[in-house]
Amino acid sequence: MQSKVSCLIAVVGLFIGVQSVNAATFDLPEEGSHMVGKLKRHVVESGETFAVLAKDYDVGLLSLMAANRGIDPFLPHDGEVLTIPHQFILPNARHEGIVVNLAELRLYYFDPDGERVHVFPVGIGKIGRETPEMKTTISQMIEGPTWTPPKSIRMAYEEDGIELPETVPAGPDNPLGEYAMRLRYGSGQYLIHGTNKDFGIGLRVSSGCIRMEPADIEWLFEQVSRGTKVQIVNQPIKVAVEPDSSVYVESHEPLTGRDGYKQSLEWPLELQIWVDQYQFASTRVDSVIKVQSGLPTLIADGAHLETMQQ
Repeated sequence: MQSKVSCLIAVVGLFIGVQSVNAATFDLPEEGSHMVGKLKRHVVESGETFAVLAKDYDVGLLSLMAANRGIDPFLPHDGEVLTIPHQFILPNARHEGIVVNLAELRLYYFDPDGERVHVFPVGIGKIGRETPEMKTTISQMIEGPTWTPPKSIRMAYEEDGIELPETVPAGPDNPLGEYAMRLRYGSGQYLIHGTNKDFGIGLRVSSGCIRMEPADIEWLFEQVSRGTKVQIVNQPIKVAVEPDSSVYVESHEPLTGRDGYKQSLEWPLELQIWVDQYQFASTRVDSVIKVQSGLPTLIADGAHLETMQQ
């Protein structure tokens, strides 16, 4: 998949002007449930590509590819039915403020009233400049940010023959876009920000910051303020044991570390306890995890579990 991604980055710029129109907003589930949303279907029309559809539906490029393995992302056939990943198991984190799950390249914003969650694709740090896991808050809200590239980034650009100015003023040439939120972590070097580029959302392309679509960051900027809590986690496997005792697993491709190896996929403790309790065949769980479709997949329904207990 990663070889196709590098090619897609080169051609996404052909589709400048496509706007995000289907940001995912959901009512939070009943107590005891961990799933939101509903999968959507899209029938491919002439000229559509995954790059276009990812923007249309405001989903990450990698997540769209993972949900539709075997379909050419450049030239899907007219009439092919695609799965749009608009159903999610909520991350195992406090449902408050902003939660970013690095493994799925998504940002979750939980309304203060505790009624809704808004889900957005994001770009994260590339290999060697990873976005760290953290629990922090927003320390600064910046409209029209300037960009002062650190020495390490200036040197990296110089290796490619590009000399960066010491400071890039606000405007269309600023890679931070029109809005930025500084995180109170480390020396304050990490931001959640927009972009002036037409690619990179739902991919590992940044220097460690969280990158959002311009329309998405503009909306989020109006909802949050200094002090809003931010959690950044890395959960490639999520599990939901629902109120009816049905069990779902959602598996994502683990991130590749700077050593070139993918992170190991460790079962969440809750999943291991459930398998042991019901003496459930782990082969079914393993198969879902290995597919890494990024879609919540039913492992066992409640009725089946009741039969097992009898």
